Amino acid sequence: MAQFFQIHPDNPQTRLIRRAVEILLEGGVVVYPTDSSYALGCQIGEKAAMERIRRLRQLDDKHNFTLICRDLSEITTYARIDNQAFRLLKSLTPGPYTFVYEATKQVPRRLLHPKRKAIGIRVPDHTICRALLGELNQPILSTTLIMPNAEQPLTDPYEMRELLDKHVDLIIDGGFCGLEPTTVVDMTAEPPLLIRRGKGDATLFEE
Repeated sequence: MAQFFQIHPDNPQTRLIRRAVEILLEGGVVVYPTDSSYALGCQIGEKAAMERIRRLRQLDDKHNFTLICRDLSEITTYARIDNQAFRLLKSLTPGPYTFVYEATKQVPRRLLHPKRKAIGIRVPDHTICRALLGELNQPILSTTLIMPNAEQPLTDPYEMRELLDKHVDLIIDGGFCGLEPTTVVDMTAEPPLLIRRGKGDATLFEE
């Protein structure tokens, strides 16, 4: 059975944040809120946890996971970013954007796009999410909590509990956080290529 934590969206309880991070470090799969929707996450090096997420969402090996990072300095550990791109990211983060960059050698090979060696990265603007990242001290490997054949992410933590109780290790109830996905931008293209319009303002990337 999954543990179920009700964490305050504005003032996260430190004890529960620490226990959630312990579950991640023990190899667990966690449901947690972001600034766009609920997500499934695990520790970046946990292959077994990543495979559990793949099975739960019925994802193939071409699915791009995202690294959820604390800040821009952490992003530069995992993605190759030039000065111009850094200025753009600084103006748009934290926020509901996912940026695809060429990955550094710090990113495990199994997480990369099979042809382009790229990785999605983002810095969410959500208090619970940022508290988890601050305690974990590394990115969370993440994907949107959308079930197979569904068109939108799950939004109700009690429904998540009913559906996922035997499939994840922790569900964090942080209240309603939205159901619109992030705006995704491929920063390996020149100029940057808008892949998906979402919650973040996409007009900067439209021709």
